[in-house]
Amino acid sequence: MDKIIADADKQVLVEVVRLVQKRGLKGAKGGWKEFLDSYDKKLGSGLSDPAKRSLDTLVAFLHTFTQEEVLEIFDKMIKRHMDHIAISRYFKDNPDGESPQQRLVRLTIEHPQYMQNYSFPSQNEEWVMVPLGEISKAMKSTNMIAVDCEMVLCEDDTEAVVKVCVVDHNLEVKLDKFVKPNKAIVDYRKEITGVSAEDLEGDACSLADIQKSLKKLLKHGTILVGHSLYNDLRALKIDYPRVIDTGCIFKFMNLPIGFSPSLISLCKSVLGFDLRKDGEPHNCLHDAQAAMKLVLAKLKYGFDDPIILAVKTMPESQAKLLLHRVPVDVPYQELLNLFPGEHNIDIQADLRVKGQSYSTHVVFKDLETANKAFEEIQGPEIKDTFGRRQKLVILKTSTGRTSTVCIRKMMSDDVINWNLSKKRPAQDSTDEPSQQKMCLQPCDHVQEIDRLKQELQKREDEIFSLQKTVAALMEEHKFETESLLPLRW
Repeated sequence: MDKIIADADKQVLVEVVRLVQKRGLKGAKGGWKEFLDSYDKKLGSGLSDPAKRSLDTLVAFLHTFTQEEVLEIFDKMIKRHMDHIAISRYFKDNPDGESPQQRLVRLTIEHPQYMQNYSFPSQNEEWVMVPLGEISKAMKSTNMIAVDCEMVLCEDDTEAVVKVCVVDHNLEVKLDKFVKPNKAIVDYRKEITGVSAEDLEGDACSLADIQKSLKKLLKHGTILVGHSLYNDLRALKIDYPRVIDTGCIFKFMNLPIGFSPSLISLCKSVLGFDLRKDGEPHNCLHDAQAAMKLVLAKLKYGFDDPIILAVKTMPESQAKLLLHRVPVDVPYQELLNLFPGEHNIDIQADLRVKGQSYSTHVVFKDLETANKAFEEIQGPEIKDTFGRRQKLVILKTSTGRTSTVCIRKMMSDDVINWNLSKKRPAQDSTDEPSQQKMCLQPCDHVQEIDRLKQELQKREDEIFSLQKTVAALMEEHKFETESLLPLRW
């Protein structure tokens, strides 16, 4: 460990020290500021920014730690950053040494969302760092494998992988396994995953087993391929720097900023086939093969010009609003009272219970009506991590009880407005080419992964608690909602 610290670049050690500060870790001479007070009598903790301290100071501080678990965290972080720096240096020194496959790795890394999506908490427990080995050899490898996972919802509101499929560049299966989570499952999402409890009673392996298998498959710099691959890596708890994300390597003419195409849309537009029928569960193996086919098509045909992804009117299933954080003792039929002026709406009975609250959907006749209903609701407003607006409203039940409920849009306004602007008269639909008849929509089970991250969930809980206090004051003093400034993150 001492050698790793000594060989690390300053910028790497700066990030490690910042992590130490964030976690409140302490070595033999205390935390970072306590160490500075004893190590530097002149400046002390008055200059606490690690980036403004010398390399020797950073190294001296990290050497005060002896706990094995803390040293493992340092080791993971340092190796991860050193791999990324080594890759950057390699291509800076070898500008003509980029293979077509590595170009797609570079396109993934250069995507605007890469840093946000691929910054993993790899220093945490159960996470595995897959090393590249000698960079000069790893960067010359053109071997590729594609992975896809299915995830279920567990009792602690986190997601866990239950199935993993891996194929090579010949589309041959290298791994096809069910995985048994180490915590209780509350929702198998069978309609999406196609996985049931019975599937895990047979030859199911552990997450550690899958990690071990993938480490072998990724040796010597093999490139890992996937669609929105960061979601799979988070579920697998694997950090690996040489990746190709099929959502990052194509250009699009008509996508809203920050909106990624679905794997279904890409297959229809680029490869010309339907990945699955509407309502059909995901097939883990087919999705991994589809991701690899997209990369092979990109390598063969280029697709350097922007792709037009045409859409049709949003399906009925998207004309919804999400009602969540509803107290479990409030009958779901009472939620209709939130929309007194609306007709022909329906509250779905498929409740998802989480602790003392549940969530469900209210269904409207079309997207435009759902959008209008949300705008007419009065209440403090925030946006979630995907830019979807939600409001806190007060519900009075038939028994006279008052409760607070969150109402959220299913998509961001950019996506909704884009789809509404693309609506066409029904008589024109028959004239559209077959490629134009697909529906571009976010994949719900993929988006939920980020939303359910514990840190963000904790933040939402804090905001919700604050909103409940505001709502209670509004009810008590009969304030007009418009007099309150909207709450923001």
